[in-house]
Amino acid sequence: METVGVKELKNKLTYYLKLTKEGSKIIVTDRGSPIAIIQSIDRMRDKAGVEERLASLAKRGMLRLPLKKGRLSPFKSVKATGKPASEIIIEERR
Repeated sequence: METVGVKELKNKLTYYLKLTKEGSKIIVTDRGSPIAIIQSIDRMRDKAGVEERLASLAKRGMLRLPLKKGRLSPFKSVKATGKPASEIIIEERR
């Protein structure tokens, strides 16, 4: 695991990102005090938050992250005719 200050990280970001791709973890410090850890998405832990897990799935091509931040635009619901979906599912399981 390497340790790097914020200023050096900013100046050599490409180099440190290359190290993370190779499997290293980078500890980022601010005036000698650790403030963050940079690691490859491929080496994420199970306790990662929702955003980290979504980024991991996006990297593997399993989903696409939204292009815009914010709320979804409103949509109109569709009225379906026929049996309720719950009844159809129960019938399929029999």
